[in-house]
Amino acid sequence: MKKLYCFDFDGTITYKDTMFMYLKFYDPARYHMQFLRHVPLFILLKLKLAETEKVKKSFIGSILKGQSQEKIEKKAQQFFEHHYPKIVRENALDFIKNIDRTHTQSLLVTASLDIWVKPFADKLQMQLVSTRAEFKNGVFTGNFIGRNCNGNEKLERIKEEISNTKYDKIIAFGDTSGDKQMLKWANEGHYQFFH
Repeated sequence: MKKLYCFDFDGTITYKDTMFMYLKFYDPARYHMQFLRHVPLFILLKLKLAETEKVKKSFIGSILKGQSQEKIEKKAQQFFEHHYPKIVRENALDFIKNIDRTHTQSLLVTASLDIWVKPFADKLQMQLVSTRAEFKNGVFTGNFIGRNCNGNEKLERIKEEISNTKYDKIIAFGDTSGDKQMLKWANEGHYQFFH
């Protein structure tokens, strides 16, 4: 029996949102300054008066834009080593460790950037489907390649990743409205399963 598992990352496998954690880890002083500057945008976002993708791009860019890919990836590895497995839900980790890898493909599907999620995906032996950071000449441009990997985009990117592979069963795990389309599409959609 061939299975496909699709796991959301932030809040589903982890206890916390890793975007804020990584950016704070990367440069605490700059993070605090930019966080205060972005408070009005975060409020508009809560009120659904601003686009998630734009606010996210602005906040991430305000801290990482112009930084070298080498430094960003080195910091991502340090971030992983510092926080793994502490921020990962124990029951999620147990579940993942017991996956029969011979007949199963596992995807880590997240709106977070590939920058800091890749070390977690590698450790959990999953293919990463995420929002992608754009680098030019080894420097982060502050932009994304393609769209923010959330909602319908999540589902489109999963379909792109698996192309025409046939599965006997597709099982998805999520914890927010951004996972709704993925959970609905799967044969089994589990909401807040590891909470």
